[in-house]
Amino acid sequence: MEHKAISIRPFIGAKDFGLCRSFYRDLGFEEDVLMHNLSVFKTNSIAFYLQDYYLRDWIENTMIFIEVDNVDRYHEELSALSLPAKYKGVKLSPIRVESWGKECFLHDPSGVLWHFGQFS
Repeated sequence: MEHKAISIRPFIGAKDFGLCRSFYRDLGFEEDVLMHNLSVFKTNSIAFYLQDYYLRDWIENTMIFIEVDNVDRYHEELSALSLPAKYKGVKLSPIRVESWGKECFLHDPSGVLWHFGQFS
């Protein structure tokens, strides 16, 4: 089978939909409201759907990996946003060096774990 995919857009949930919408806008994503309980957030060629739905086991086991061109610069920019001070439950980790490259982690207000990584 030959895949001719254009994009992939995961669906993630939100414990507090309004708060998470604000968080992702502050993170630099552009929001398009699709319905009262569903938005798509975009930046460049990547996107994801945020829905007003929360199931703890699902949300706390959701992880999204975004490859970035320079994780050191990206981490500095994330730090400058001061998201953990603005949003309860948000955590930004230091950069970790792995055998494949390096990454940092960001938990959103609901507990979704975002990986921002750079391959060697």
